[in-house]
Amino acid sequence: MAEHLLSTGHQHKKLPESYVRPETDRPGLTEVLIDHNIPIIDLSLADESQIVSQIAHACQSYGFFQVVNHGMSDELMQQMMAVASEFFSLPAEEKMSHYSDDPAKKMRLSTSFNVKKEKIHNWRDYLRLHCHPLEEFVPDWPSNPSSFKDVVSRYCREVRELGFRLLGLISLSLGLEREYIEKVLGEQEQHMAINYTRRARSPS
Repeated sequence: MAEHLLSTGHQHKKLPESYVRPETDRPGLTEVLIDHNIPIIDLSLADESQIVSQIAHACQSYGFFQVVNHGMSDELMQQMMAVASEFFSLPAEEKMSHYSDDPAKKMRLSTSFNVKKEKIHNWRDYLRLHCHPLEEFVPDWPSNPSSFKDVVSRYCREVRELGFRLLGLISLSLGLEREYIEKVLGEQEQHMAINYTRRARSPS
């Protein structure tokens, strides 16, 4: 199956037919409205009530928002990008030890979405990880690159903390207790897909 992985296959001069979607299946980008006023929430503001108010407006008016100054360090995010790039650059035989088409596996490398059944593939490889609780899943993660487990563990932990912080702020924006949504959702699993793609020549 190594030949199916973008990260180990040869460089294509043009996009292979197996990746070209019929025009009827492509996103209707001409129907997308361009809005330069997407809400940006600064989580470093000293006045939390101001953050809550901004989130309330964003959720009511847009249904989504972007956060900045969220507390995750640029260094950690750069380390995460670097270790992901290192993994996908490994020799094919080493990466293939993690390859699986079984969606029930807790950790697997695969490509597209369901490469065995689909006629048109997605232009990506991915490494899918279960991330919570970390102590249960980290032992099965790749050991190469050597820093993979440490970097990805720290990244997963901080992303989870940020996610619950946002849930708390959204709860407050609805006039509820901070922990309301977290309690209603209960103990949450955490999954992550690390995607690999490359620039497609003649993407149309």
